[in-house]
Amino acid sequence: MVHVLLPALIPDIKRVYEAYFAAFHNDPMGEIMLNILFPGGNVNTPEFREEHAKGTLAWWHQSDSQYTYKCVDTDNGDIVGMGLMDVILRRRSEEERAFQGIPWLEGEAKERAEKVLKPLHDIREQLFGDQQYIYVHVIGVLPEHQGKQAGAALAGWGLSFVDYTNLPLYFEASPSSVGLYEKLGYERLKETIVHKAETLGTTTDISVPLMVKMPKAAGGMSFYEWKEKGYPKFNAPTPASKKQRL
Repeated sequence: MVHVLLPALIPDIKRVYEAYFAAFHNDPMGEIMLNILFPGGNVNTPEFREEHAKGTLAWWHQSDSQYTYKCVDTDNGDIVGMGLMDVILRRRSEEERAFQGIPWLEGEAKERAEKVLKPLHDIREQLFGDQQYIYVHVIGVLPEHQGKQAGAALAGWGLSFVDYTNLPLYFEASPSSVGLYEKLGYERLKETIVHKAETLGTTTDISVPLMVKMPKAAGGMSFYEWKEKGYPKFNAPTPASKKQRL
């Protein structure tokens, strides 16, 4: 079984998000976030999925920085996982970077969701501002394909993408996955987000680990060293074949 990551196409929207909505039943923080973003317990109804697909397509028509990827089993073409990321290349103004809220929610549900998401936005703004970087919103794998290398394919592709682009990759890990990402070479930042139990509906507060992977071209520079130096651009490493030609 081989897994490959490909850009998601318009006909893939519903199948890609089947993976998203199903992926987090075994991850407490992921399931909490789903319930906050999509309250009401109706995410599996045909009506909800149809409206969600329409909203996703509308967003695809206007976003110039967000990319959705599908993880495909090459044995049969099935979509078994997904990834959603922003690749920030164009320098954005403060207005463009401002928190946009949760437009699909109203009332108390909207207020609750924004209490969770706005601190995540604010810490990204504090760390990166108008810099170029990659922000991974989420990766998810269908439960029946978890532990079968689909997740490894998504994580490995992310590592490669960092080096292809010479951009740092940033994301919020779940408490259950942070150890795995540290083993893969991600740097855990000293900053953290603490979601209050009363907001999450849990018995205790939950801390969110913040992770960065610097490209190989950084030469071992940590995120904090890079930030302190004023976010310098990295020179692309010269391929061995080019060195030989020179």
